[in-house]
Formats: sequence, structure tokens, C-alpha cells
Amino acid sequence: MIGLVSATAAGRRARDRLAAAWPEAVRVYDTGGVREAVTRAFAECDRLVCFLATGATVRLIAPLLGGKADDPGVVCVDEAQQYAVALLGGHAGGANDLAHAVAEALPGCRPVVTTATDAAGVPGLDALGLPVEGSVAAVSRAMLDGEPVRLVRHHVLPLPALPPNVTEATDNATESDGRGGGNSGEGPDDGYTLLVTDRAVAPGDRTAVLRPPTLAVGVGASRGAPAEEVTALVGQALAEAGLSPLSVTELATVEAKAGEEGLVETARRLGVPLRTYPADELAAVPVPHPSDAPLAAVGTPSVAEAAALLACGEGAELVVPKRKSAPGGRAAMATCAVARRRPRGRLAVVGLGPGARDLLTPRARDELRRASVVVGLDQYVDQIRDLLRPGTRVLESGLGAEEERARTAVAEARAGRAVALIGSGDAGVYAMASPALAEASADIDVVGVPGVTAALAAAALLGAPLGHDHVSISLSDLHTPWEVIERRVRAAAESDLVVTFYNPRSRGRDWQLPKALALLAEHRSPHTPAGVVRNASRPGERTTVTTLGELDPAAVDMMTVVTVGNTATRSVAGRMVTPRGYRWQESR
Repeated sequence: MIGLVSATAAGRRARDRLAAAWPEAVRVYDTGGVREAVTRAFAECDRLVCFLATGATVRLIAPLLGGKADDPGVVCVDEAQQYAVALLGGHAGGANDLAHAVAEALPGCRPVVTTATDAAGVPGLDALGLPVEGSVAAVSRAMLDGEPVRLVRHHVLPLPALPPNVTEATDNATESDGRGGGNSGEGPDDGYTLLVTDRAVAPGDRTAVLRPPTLAVGVGASRGAPAEEVTALVGQALAEAGLSPLSVTELATVEAKAGEEGLVETARRLGVPLRTYPADELAAVPVPHPSDAPLAAVGTPSVAEAAALLACGEGAELVVPKRKSAPGGRAAMATCAVARRRPRGRLAVVGLGPGARDLLTPRARDELRRASVVVGLDQYVDQIRDLLRPGTRVLESGLGAEEERARTAVAEARAGRAVALIGSGDAGVYAMASPALAEASADIDVVGVPGVTAALAAAALLGAPLGHDHVSISLSDLHTPWEVIERRVRAAAESDLVVTFYNPRSRGRDWQLPKALALLAEHRSPHTPAGVVRNASRPGERTTVTTLGELDPAAVDMMTVVTVGNTATRSVAGRMVTPRGYRWQESR
């Protein structure tokens, strides 16, 4: 919950704007004095926005400060709403993200973030969404100062780009367990180390440990099994296997045990969800130690091992086989097993929009910042190069290498990296998503990031030509035979669809557009409105509203989108307008 505190009329107006924008996420503190409101909000909320001067806010929260791990994030907004200042809890309290969100919600407001890693474009180790322990501040400072930092990965983890002074350890070094010497940060050179592992290591004073989400614990329990017994069993199993509980993502069991209090409480103590599976799904999982007892009780020969493996998905490894609790003096009431997920890389297919920076979506920006590898056409890379983190590896190539780029992006993701494959407009429309997803299999995570397409960017400049049913057709016969393209154009013409032509004309393909226009003319008047947009949202943008009969193909090139209306489309005040319904048009 986000607490909102204000003291002036201007502050209340801004407060009310946020309350209207985030109705389910905020709580307004408007009773009592400002000091009382801040004190209550500080105690009751995860984050806090104070529409006060920073000095006043500092004095109000100073007596309330506890510690970095517990204090809420605090953002200050000035009287004129020009700045949203992340004052306290930049990463741990979420103030940095909140400052950006407040600035987006208040027109003319800008976020002010002074956290060193954010300002320098270096990923904050405590902002990656992963448990982190050890000397986080020391390693972060070394990353910022350009000192050598070794990256030791026991597991594949798609991290964002790290600065060039962070170098991956050699293969033999990655076998170090991090408990002394090797790459634990305690070697003879006393260097800094960023260790990625689910092993139970004790980091030195120059080592930070990121805990990847690799482990799932499967549990079975008799009715009434005490939480203390289940918790002790899980803790002992992890400790004896040398595994960190911070890498456990869930407790898994059979559906019949969903309400078993001992399991519910153990999951709460571990800080993970309790996930359940139907007995028939568990019974289908091959396990090394099936048993008749759970088969008779809940309908599956394995609960603990099968649930752990099922939770971790295809390719999971059983790292701790089924073991029973040892309560002493009575029969065991719980079993557990631990499985490890197969490492997975991440491929984000990102649409950059038509070219203008303000038409690049916030989600696309986030994915570019999350990537350690960016793959794309050279001219598209140039558009967003300044948004990439220092240390991002860029793999760029020229026109005609689309399939090669797709294969490269997938291969990088399979190597465990965080990859952004970029394309203009929407990456799924005549762009890179299709060849990439044709290459990608289930061994990597794939995320699609939509973008503003060329058809939509052009339509916004032309007016409202896509107000009714419409279709996009590429006139490039590089990958599609002309006979197929012609059949589609003819079908669109006969169906009275508004048509947007992509790739309409190049130096080597100058006859396809006139042919396509002639096909449309067989079913539409020469007075049908048509639009030609070149370089939509980019420098040199040019928009022309004309007619089907007067459209000059010589004015069209590969940087152009051509839109031809249907029989209901009209020119209104120099803009193309296609009514939402034919009945509306007939009544005019």
C-alpha cells in the first residue's frame, strides 16, 4: 500500500490525482496533523509519497527510521509538482520505481533518483528481484568504481548487462564452492566476487551472493503433521545437501494436502507459496522411490519426489531423494525431496515502435535495460543504443540477415543470457518475432513486447482510416510468391476491406504497387480516399491524403506505408475517415 500525505491545497490536488490514478494501491492520510499522518503512513504502508519539502519530510521521518530492510520507500513531491524525489529506500523500499511512477502520473513532473547504481546505469544487486546476501554494498561499489569483479556462476541466470570491469570466471574456477579461496572473494588477491549459486556458502567480506530461483521442495505429510516436524525436515534436508533455502521458490505437494496446517505453516516460514498438484499428475512422474503407502492414501505412489520434479518442470534434477522426518519416539509423519530446475535463458522480442522515442513503450525500455545481449538490424540498434546499460553486448547486422539474427538471438538465450531481439514497429508484424519463435524451443523463456506498428503510426497521421475492418498486406515477393500476394489483394478488394500496404515499392520492385492498386480499382471508385505516409514519426515525415485514382506510385518507397480506404471511407477536412458502421455512413 502507498500512503499519500499532503499539507497544502496544491499538494492535495496532486494527491487526489494519484489517488484517482491508483485507486486500489493508495491510502490517503488526511486526518490529524501532518506529523501524525506521516507517522501513521510510515508504520502502515510499504511506500509513502509526501507532497512536502524534502527538508520537512526528513525532519518528520528521522525519528521513525529503523533499518534499510524494514523502512518504507519515501518519495517527496514539491509544491509545483516538478520533481518526484526518491528520498529513502531507493531499492529496498521501492522509492526509485515509485518516483518514476509518480512522475508519469503527474504531468510535467520528473523523477529524481540519486542511488549510485541507477545514476550510472549499473544494475543494483538488490534490485534484481532475487535474494542477495554477503557484501552487497562493497561489491556494488567496486562495480561502480571500475575495480575488477569476478562473476562466478554455478547456475545459468539471465542477468542484465554488467559493466565491463565484471568478468566471467573461467570454467574450472566456477567449480569453486565459494567457501574460501578460488572465486569466493577470499583468494590471495583479495578481489571482489559476485557469486551466483544455490549452494549454502558463507561469503567473505568482498563477495556478494545472488540466489537463483532453482530449487523446489516436495513434501508429503500424514494428517496432523506438526509444522515443527515438517520445517525441521526441510531445513535438515537442505543443510545436509549444502543448499540455500533462499533459492527455494515453492513447497509442493498433492492436492489432497492443500489444507494441511503443518505444510501451510512451513511454506509461510520459508516465505514461499504452497503449490499443489492432482494425484494423477504426480502418479505420471517417474521417481526413484515409489511407495504403496501414498498410493493407498492419496492415489499416487510418490508425493515428495514427484511434486518436487513436477514443480521444476522438464529436465529437472532430483538433488535430494525422498527422506523421512525423524521425530524420535514415534513414526515419521513427513517426507520431503528437493529438485533443481534446468537452467533457462531468456529471449525478449521487442518492438521499438515506428521510430519516435516517445512512441517506444515503457515495457520496451525496461526490456532493453534488462538485457545483457541485444540483437538487431544496425539502423534499429542506432535508435536505442543510448538506452542500453554499460557492458551490453550488441550483435548487429544489415538488411537481409533476418534469419541469421533470429538464430543468433535464440543461441544466446540458450547459453543462459538475457537477450533482447529488436525490430521496428511491432516485432510480431512483418518483423523478427516469427523467425525467432520458429527457432526457439521450450528450453528458453520467451517474452513478447508489443510496439506501435507502422500501420497504426501512419493511420494516426492520416486521420481514422482503420475505423472499420482492415487488413495489412506486404507487397514484397522476397519470401511470398506474387501469385499468393495477388490472391490476397483481390480478396481484400472483393471483401471491401481497408488495406494497408507494407513494403510497397523499391528500386528493384516497381510494378507490384501499380498492379495492387489496379486490383483494388476493380471494386472501388477512383475517388476512394488513399493515404501515403513516409517516415512516420521519424525525421523527414511526410503525409499525403489523396485518392485511389490519383495516387502516384513514383512517390512511394520502402520507407512508406500506403493505406487505401473502403467504399465507406471519406475525406473529412483533409483527413481519411472510415466510419465504424455502414449504417452511420448511410444516415449522413
